[in-house]
Amino acid sequence: MKAATIRTFTTVHTWTGLLAGFALFIAFYAGALTMFHEEIDTWALPEAEVARADTMDRAHLMLADIVAKHPAAAEQIGVVYPADHPSHEVAAYWMEKNGDWKTQALDDSAPHDSEDHEHGLADFVYELHYDLGIPVVGIYLMGIVSVIYGLALLTGLLIHLPNLVRELFALRPGHNLKRLWQDAHNVIGILSLPFHIVFAITGALLCLTLVMLVAFNTVAFDGKLMTAFERMTSALPETHGNGGTAQMLSPAELGARARQAALAAGASTFEPDYMRYVHYGQQGATAEVRGTSTKTLGEYGAVALDAIDGRVLNVQLTGTRDANHATYSAIFGLHFGTFGGLSLRWLYFLLGLAGAFLFYSGNLLYIETRRKRRSAEQPMKVRAMATATVGVCIGSCFAISMTFLGNLFAPFFGLEPTAVVQPVCFTAFAAAILWTVWRRPARAAVDLLFATAVASVAVGVLDATIHADRLMRTLAEGRYAVLGLDVVAIAMGVGFAWLGVATRRRAIDGDPCSVWSSRPVTATTGQRELQKA
Repeated sequence: MKAATIRTFTTVHTWTGLLAGFALFIAFYAGALTMFHEEIDTWALPEAEVARADTMDRAHLMLADIVAKHPAAAEQIGVVYPADHPSHEVAAYWMEKNGDWKTQALDDSAPHDSEDHEHGLADFVYELHYDLGIPVVGIYLMGIVSVIYGLALLTGLLIHLPNLVRELFALRPGHNLKRLWQDAHNVIGILSLPFHIVFAITGALLCLTLVMLVAFNTVAFDGKLMTAFERMTSALPETHGNGGTAQMLSPAELGARARQAALAAGASTFEPDYMRYVHYGQQGATAEVRGTSTKTLGEYGAVALDAIDGRVLNVQLTGTRDANHATYSAIFGLHFGTFGGLSLRWLYFLLGLAGAFLFYSGNLLYIETRRKRRSAEQPMKVRAMATATVGVCIGSCFAISMTFLGNLFAPFFGLEPTAVVQPVCFTAFAAAILWTVWRRPARAAVDLLFATAVASVAVGVLDATIHADRLMRTLAEGRYAVLGLDVVAIAMGVGFAWLGVATRRRAIDGDPCSVWSSRPVTATTGQRELQKA
């Protein structure tokens, strides 16, 4: 490959990595935690009780009451099933005539806008993964980031393809920090390349599906694509309300019949987690029960039933799916790692952390490549990138750890944990950025790493202390989610402390002609360093 071509690819790789790197760091770090979504959910609400036996009977009454008060809900209304873990909220969702989505939890007296619904800790971490916590436009921003991410992967592969095998095993520690960061960046990138390709493609598809549908619907399908897409991704056949009135089977009964149909179709398991009625209370009403199966690439499937007599209308599960449903479910399965057991989730967790490091190390390489090695004063672009890298990357780790702490302490201040996670996270994130600007990157990096370490260790230790009874009870029942989260929090805290020690050592003993040095420098510093060399 010609040198000019390699330089072009390197330039594209550098700038696409920088443009997408900050968002991808947060997405990968939060995504790694999201692999244990249910465990975080259980940990976050220690006082939650397992759903009562009559929960879905009460939900059935709630749906009838909602449709009576909000006639638009009869067109389509859904309800969440309670799960095995205690924090799963049973709630109904529907659309009003003006297009606003409404939700009402089982114990709420009135509905509210779905956008104003307060999510728990696990759901908020998941939101950080797919939209950075930015309402409405965040998911489309992450779709664009995924496309840029794919371009960075392609150019990186083309750059390193001629020396792929040699660079795979090249990790050369020593005084040359740029070379060490380059080696670590290359090795992690090469080893996890298949994982990153999957994430770039599926991330773009998941985030930009609506944008692509609107575009193709306008230019190629004469306005018919949106209806066709809903039919292609739903198990329900095209149905029409026939008027009149009819008694609906309860969500509990429809869920049980859907499970029977799924098992009869060859599914190993089927656990309903959401269902929706279409034309509720009318003749011709139907229901779609969605749920998860195990030992399959696309774990999420659906069974369509007659909402009046429970007759099975369609089954979209592994082995019975059409091509559209198989493709769509595979995208979800590959992106979220739901097609395997606990070992696969741990693998995705580790690859997620490695991915975050990949983008962090890319920024460090940019800084090391462009810093002046004989000057006490570094260029503005180097100082700005160092400030942004510390503030955004390390700051987001600090903010997420503080969010876990906020969830832990909220009840002591008379607050609901769901009400504090978002304010705590964004406040801590903003404080980290301001601290970095004030303290400068070298000192701020050390401060934030140690602060994140303390917060992470505190999450595990304080939870085990405050909720010792819950911890003992779950262990006696053979459930290890709470213990696992506490142990992982402490382990990550130790990891951040180790990074803090290493960063502090470099700030004190490293090259003073660097943004990572906290030593005072003078105009002659560069000359002294040159003489030492």
